[in-house]
Amino acid sequence: MTLEEAQNQVDNWIKEYGVRYFSELTNMAILTEEVGELARVMSRKYGDQSFKEGEKDNIEEEIADILWVLLCIANQTGVNLTEAFAHSLEKKTKRDNTRHINNPKLKNHGE
Repeated sequence: MTLEEAQNQVDNWIKEYGVRYFSELTNMAILTEEVGELARVMSRKYGDQSFKEGEKDNIEEEIADILWVLLCIANQTGVNLTEAFAHSLEKKTKRDNTRHINNPKLKNHGE
């Protein structure tokens, strides 16, 4: 599925089941909440915390929830994510094409 197809699927779902998009500010708050939920799972799986009773390792679900809200925000603000991502990749490549390769902090990580 392409980013464009994902944006279209979310838009179709909103029109069929969601009545309308939540306001942009509400979606921003929801995005923050979803990122917090991912952070909770990450801290338990990869950090020093352990899962509480009843909590589960649902990283995939949390990442998908974040993507859903990002797609909603993109749709309602008129952002074409395919184009925006291509521009972002180009910008990062121009800016950082040697930055990380030459970063001694990244050498031998995990070896």
